[in-house]
Amino acid sequence: MSVQSPDSIELAYQRYGDGGPPIIVLHGLLGSGRNWATIAKRLAASHKVETLDLRNHGASPWADAMTYALMAADVRSHIERTALGPVTLIGHSMGGKTAMRLALDAPSLVERLVVVDIAPVGYDHSTGEYVEALRALDLGGLASRNEVDERLAAIVPDPAIRAFLLQNLARGDEGFSWRANLDALSKAMADLMSFATGEHDLYRGPALFLAGANSHYVRSEHRPTIDQLFAKADIRAIADAGHWVHAEQPAAFLAHLQDFLGR
Repeated sequence: MSVQSPDSIELAYQRYGDGGPPIIVLHGLLGSGRNWATIAKRLAASHKVETLDLRNHGASPWADAMTYALMAADVRSHIERTALGPVTLIGHSMGGKTAMRLALDAPSLVERLVVVDIAPVGYDHSTGEYVEALRALDLGGLASRNEVDERLAAIVPDPAIRAFLLQNLARGDEGFSWRANLDALSKAMADLMSFATGEHDLYRGPALFLAGANSHYVRSEHRPTIDQLFAKADIRAIADAGHWVHAEQPAAFLAHLQDFLGR
């Protein structure tokens, strides 16, 4: 019998592959499931893969509240509703914290855990600045995607990051808008940067932490906390990769992932 949270919402998702063990992928802040299409298609040769849009992102519903407990409950409801579990759960950044929260809350639903470039700790730096950059951008009167890009360049000079952010751009009859619920994300940023744990939190299943060697999100001082919460944690760094490990070094990322899945 399902024990879904009454506050959970039904998430949009994309499915790749029809057979094999199930994998669920959770994106990071201002991402969506489609950011993981390339990786998902590769994994679909031997797995049933679903890439979810977390609340306030992509095609999923918007909600005022946004905590890791709520996002984990959304994913749990999806697993129970679709009878997928237990699953291999892969999460990047914000999605990684959501994946960790679900593994700690409902370990029977998570056969294996993969956490991409994030640790179960609080941070005083974030990608929240990009939320504020999009909120500050006036989309009124802009007629093309190129015009939005040019306007955004004054705030976000890196073209690769702008290209990632512009995947949130939608165009309707009344002009451009953002798919992400930026106001809710802005209000939730303190919660999203934190990670609350309880005295009895422990996940005993296999857990792989894949960090970008050029990133600062997973550091040596985080190891004791990771080991305390995840009894079988394996931490690896991927060379020449920053925070978006899977996009910057997809071949190396897949090699580590497939090694982990094949054990």
